[in-house]
Parts: sequence; C-alpha cells; structure tokens
Amino acid sequence: MRLVSLLVLLIACMVGCQRRPFLMRGAMNVDGNMRMNGDMNMTGGMAMTGDMTTSMKTDNTASPLSPVALSGYVGHGAKVAVVDLDGVIVDRNITGIGSMGENPVALFREKLNAIAADTTIDAVVLRINSPGGGVTASDIVSHDLIELKRKRNLPVVACLMTVGTGGGYYLATHADSVVAHPTSVVGGIGVIMNVYNMEDTMGQFNILSNPIKAGEQIDAGTPERPMGIDERKRLQSIADAFHDRFIDQVRQSRSSIDANEDLFDGRVFTGDEAQSYGLVDHVGYLNDAIIHARQLAGGGPTGPVVMLRRDNDRAYTTLDVTPNSPLNTSLVPFKLPGLDRSSMPTFLYLWQPDSSLASVIQ
Repeated sequence: MRLVSLLVLLIACMVGCQRRPFLMRGAMNVDGNMRMNGDMNMTGGMAMTGDMTTSMKTDNTASPLSPVALSGYVGHGAKVAVVDLDGVIVDRNITGIGSMGENPVALFREKLNAIAADTTIDAVVLRINSPGGGVTASDIVSHDLIELKRKRNLPVVACLMTVGTGGGYYLATHADSVVAHPTSVVGGIGVIMNVYNMEDTMGQFNILSNPIKAGEQIDAGTPERPMGIDERKRLQSIADAFHDRFIDQVRQSRSSIDANEDLFDGRVFTGDEAQSYGLVDHVGYLNDAIIHARQLAGGGPTGPVVMLRRDNDRAYTTLDVTPNSPLNTSLVPFKLPGLDRSSMPTFLYLWQPDSSLASVIQ
C-alpha cells in the first residue's frame, strides 16, 4: 500500500495539475532519441539560454528509373520509349531549386541502360531540346546511343524541339532518322571556347597575376593576360580538329546533305531550311516522330508510349521535362580568376547567341 502511495505521489509531482503545474528548474539533458506521440500544449512563455545545434543532411538518394505509361496511347503496336534531353549538355550535376540536381550525361546513360534491359520496348524517340554543350559530353551521349543500338538493334528517331544545335544536333545525327519542328532552330555545326582577357579589369582593382609555372603554355587561355600567338595557334588547332570531327559525322550520317560548305560554319537554320539542305529527314511534330518510330519498328500507327522517370518525376504527356533544370544565378558570363578553379574553359559544340550560357557551362 505504501508503494502505491509513493507511485501516485511521484506521478502527481511529474504531471502536476491544472492549479499547480509541474515546474522544473535547472538543466534537462536528453541523450539519444526523444519521441513524443500525441499533442503537446503549452501555455505561457518558454525561454532558452545557450546554444542549440541542429544537423540536417540533404537526402540525395534517388529511386531507380522505371517506365511510366502515358495516357492516351493505346493499341497493340510497337512500344515506343521517349527519351528527353533538355538544356545544356555537360558532364556534371546541374542543380535545381531544393535539389542536388542530375548530371544530364549520367541520366541519359541511365535511361538508355533501362531501355536496353527492357525487352518490351521496340523503338526509341529522342526528344532533343538543346543548344549543345561540351564536346566530350556531347560525344559521350552519342557513343551511349551507338551502344544501345548495337545491343538492342532498336530504331531510333530524333525529334528536335525548339533548339537542336551544336551537341544536340551532333547527337541527333546518330539516330536513324531526324524530325524537326517547322519552327525548330537547327544546325550550329561549329566549336567555341570562351576565353576572356580581364587583365585591364583586374588592374583597375590592383590585382596582379603572379603565377609559378613550369611549361610555357600551361596557362594558355588564362583571362589574366593577353593570349600569345603560339597559344592561340595551339588552341585553334584543337578547335579545328573537333570541328572536323563534327563535320565528318554529319557527312557520314546524312547522305543527302547539300555540298555547300556554308552549312558547316556554325550558322543555324529553320526546320524547313534544314530539311531542304538535308540536315533533317522530315518536318513535323513529336507525335509524327513517334508514329515514324513505330513504322521503323514494323508496327502499326498506334501503341503504348513510355517515359523513363524516377518516383516523383512528372510523366503525364510526352512534353514533360525531367526536373532539375539549370539554375543560373549569374548574369556575368565569366568567373573571376582564382576564385573558382574547378570551372575552367572548355571546347563546346554549342550555339551560343547568349553569352550568359557560358556561366552555365563553366
């Protein structure tokens, strides 16, 4: 009986009552996890002195890609997978608001690997909306497409959306057929490397470059001084070699292309112009490209259409875009020397009418 009385007294002291609530003076330490189920109500003020430290880790885990069937596409014809490639093609993570973002080159490979493993997919439509990107990044995604065709022997149709230039068009030339919208901007067969001379600008702030280097041309292209003649010749020869590689690919893949050399000077064309010069096979829309892919697969005009998506990604229509588009927070098309050595100039298959694109690449 005495034990019961002591327990009742202890509980009363802990929970208090409406007239005399329980008060605690001093420190309360909690080691480990503290969990509460239900509601907690507090009347009055709560004061805290001292430091409170919290630690939150970004959840960068991503679910595997899986095919999502799009509504509105019925029938028992060939099953078509639509693979979207949007934005600048770079081999690094492009962040989006509230996310670590995706590496577009890695994501493209993951999508093609998923298609290679899915034997129910009969054809592929590449939905390309890109001004291009890095020479190497563009070449990697093109090589991955070649590997998919080698493994599965699937017909591939490239559909150029608003922009299909530079590395975006380079990728399209590896497809079996290319469709452009009437209002697409196509071409941009050229190479650019963004190099700036900021010597005078740095001098206005009394910033002088004083590098320690071994190898006279190890800093060729630096914005900290004017480019030397030999340096320019060396970099120009690399750009010319990459340009020749682009031209050779276009000529080998486009047997009907016009012999006009002006096609290869980096200029762009409308979809109709591109067709007249042999840069694309057809002018039409995305659904036309899907029907064309089914025909190349030997199927009828109708059938299921899928897109490769993660758990929370949109896939309601063939126009939905993979999340995490580029977050360009800079209006200046260059970085101050020495502040970001990981962002260096690179050779680009890129139609670049807007210099701010350089800050997305770099």
